Amino acid sequence: MSSPVTRMWAAPIVLAVLTLVGLISALVGDGVWDHVSAFALGVPVALCLWFGVRRRTRND
Repeated sequence: MSSPVTRMWAAPIVLAVLTLVGLISALVGDGVWDHVSAFALGVPVALCLWFGVRRRTRND
């Protein structure tokens, strides 16, 4: 059973780590790292858009 703190902070921590991986791979890597950084930086943006649109349509 997970604690309330884990349930509350798990998603933000995963998104922060994914963003850090994307930023670091964009700075130091080339070639395949460009694809890794695009994916890692695109996932948080896509999730924000998904939940933002979902929330907006649910409230209307």
